[in-house]
Order: sequence, then structure tokens, then C-alpha cells
Amino acid sequence: MTRLRLPAALAATCLLPLLGGCNMVVLDPAGDVAQQQGDLVVISTLLMLIIIVPVMALTGYFAWKYRAANETATYKPDWDHSTQLELAIWAIPLLIIICLGAVTWVGTHLLDPYRPLARTAPGQAVTEKDKPLEVQAVALNWKWLFIYPEQGIATVNELAVPEGRPLRFRISSSSVMNSFYVPAMAGQIYAMPGMETKLHAVFNETGRFTGFSANYSGAGFSNMRFGVRSLSPQDFAKWTAKARSQGQTLDRATYLKLERPSEKEPVRHYASVEPDLFDRIVNMCAEPGKMCMHDMMAIDARGGMGLAGLHNVRQLSYDKHAARGTGDTASDRYIAENCTNPELLSASLARMEDRVIDLSTLTGAGLARPGGPRFIARRTAPQTSPKPSELSQAGTTDPVS
Repeated sequence: MTRLRLPAALAATCLLPLLGGCNMVVLDPAGDVAQQQGDLVVISTLLMLIIIVPVMALTGYFAWKYRAANETATYKPDWDHSTQLELAIWAIPLLIIICLGAVTWVGTHLLDPYRPLARTAPGQAVTEKDKPLEVQAVALNWKWLFIYPEQGIATVNELAVPEGRPLRFRISSSSVMNSFYVPAMAGQIYAMPGMETKLHAVFNETGRFTGFSANYSGAGFSNMRFGVRSLSPQDFAKWTAKARSQGQTLDRATYLKLERPSEKEPVRHYASVEPDLFDRIVNMCAEPGKMCMHDMMAIDARGGMGLAGLHNVRQLSYDKHAARGTGDTASDRYIAENCTNPELLSASLARMEDRVIDLSTLTGAGLARPGGPRFIARRTAPQTSPKPSELSQAGTTDPVS
């Protein structure tokens, strides 16, 4: 009986490391970005094991060789230095650190979530024809809202994207900080209220995956998960058409009701979306009549409203005493709109488009060399003073004469 139990115990012990995670999706994902991130983890681990394994092996060897029972071991109580040993102890780790630092530096820049994709797969470079699909993701309590501005639809707790097409996520939150994470697609990035973060990714194979919030955000956090579907372009077009034929319009009033905390929300589709809704969410002005942050910042940049604006400064009770969406109706205690300029929504600070990035090999953080074309262009550029009208449009006060 003992002989039969021993193999079973050994087998159970060998399976213990598998309990450290549900699956191997992080190291075997379905997206090129996540695959590169997984490779970076493996390379870094192997580089560190070059030091760790010999150290652990030599520790056991020294303990066994110089044990008290081994009287034949060499005993040198006055030994205190060995140039060869010091060189091995310091030189090898230093080389490993240099290699690890170089790999990490390059990987950090190439896999920057804000950096547009240079490729969709090994050997498949992104061209001007590969227009990214924009998806606006909003973390709500406790569900996820996805808006597709190109298709004019929105979904709750379901993310569907076409295979092989670059993806550009604009991410924000309505209340507390969350973390947008689809392990099979790319690394996590935070979703914060009043701010916008970006993530570029791609799926290289079709299938069903899982996304979730990786940052605790309250009672319903454990159920804040959503299904992810990577579809072929044809199936994605069918899915979009089906979503357009179902559901209602996601306008500001509907969003304010959706924003209220709820758990285990079923998947739902919205056939149309009010324009600039995501920008109003980021600028915290989804409520009718509330001033947007970019309007307030523009007023502040001009020196404020002075005494004329004192009547408009009201206590932000919903920001101080309760989370957004927790009441039956939207609070009317806020800074009201003043000379609203809807055109600014598409050009607000929260919607700054990605700057053009040179996708060639990195050569020193992309800095131009002294005397190079960029350097000369900056030196020879005409130095002209801005007109007062331009200063006013830029949100600055006129210079004092």
C-alpha cells in the first residue's frame, strides 16, 4: 500500500506549480503585442537564472563539501581574497545586468501602449492603408462600456474586434480607478476618471477570450468581467450589422442611468450612440448643463471669470460625498455651462491625437543629432511673435504693454 501511495504523492507534488495560475494565456496569447511581452518575461527570467542557478547550486555544494564530517576538506582560516573569484563574482552579474537593462529599455519603448503599432505580426509591417479600429472603453461600477465611433454602436460587457486589424483603445472611467486588461491581447492599462489613457494592440487569431478589471474598485469588482471575441473581418461586419438592428440609442440620459452601480450586467447592444459621448465622459460633463473640464481649463488659462463668475461656483456635492451615478437623478449642483463651445470636444485636451512616430530602429530615444536636419530646421526657423488674437485663441492673456 505504501508503494502505491508514493507515486501518487509525487505526481500530486509535480502538479502543484500549475496551481499558480489558471492557464498559460500570458505566455501563449493570441495577439502580437502580448506575445512580445511574454517573450520579454521569458528572456528576462532566463537572464536572471544564469546567476540564480549557479548560486543555488554552489551554495549546496559548499555546504556539503565543507561540512563538519569532511575532515579532508582544505582549511584556510587566513584566506580572505582571490582575484579570480572576485572577477567571476562581479563581472558575470555585471554583464547580465547590462544585457537585462538593454532588453528592458528596448522592450519598454517598443511596447509602449501609447505607441502606434509598427507591425501586426512578425514580418507584417503596418502601412498607411491599415487604419486602426478605434474602441472607446469606459469602466463603470461594475461593468464595461465599449463605444465604436466608426460603426456608431456601443456594447456593455462585450468586446468584439476583427482579427489582424490594428486596435486603438481610448480608455477612461466614470468613477474610481480601474484597470483594463485582456491577457490574450496586450498588457493592462489603467482607466481613471477625468483622464484618458491609450492602448494599441492586435489579435492574430480568432477565438473567445476574457477581459477584466485588474484593479480593485469596490463591492462588484469580482464580477467586473467581459467577453472578448476576435472575429474574421466578415464575421465582424455581421456582428456590427446585428448590433445596429438591436437595442436603443445610447444618449446622455441613457448613459446616466447606465452609470449607476450594478453587478452582473448582461451583455447588451446599442444601435446608435450620441456623438462625442466619450469626450463628455472624459471631460465629466455628461450631465445636461454642466461645464466641461476643457471649458473650465480654457477659462482658467485666461485668468478666470473674476467677480462675474462667483455666482457660478457651486459646491461639487456628488464629487465629495458620493460616487457618480449613485443617486436616483443627476445632481444639479455643479459649475454650469458658460458660453459652451461644442466644437472644442473634438479638440479637447483629453483627445490629443497620437503624434507621428518614426517606426524605424530606435537610436537613442529618437533624439536628433546636433547639426542634423531637425537641429538645423529649428535653428533656421523664422522667429516671429504671435499676434494678440492668436494668444487669445490659445487660451492666454494678452501681454501687458
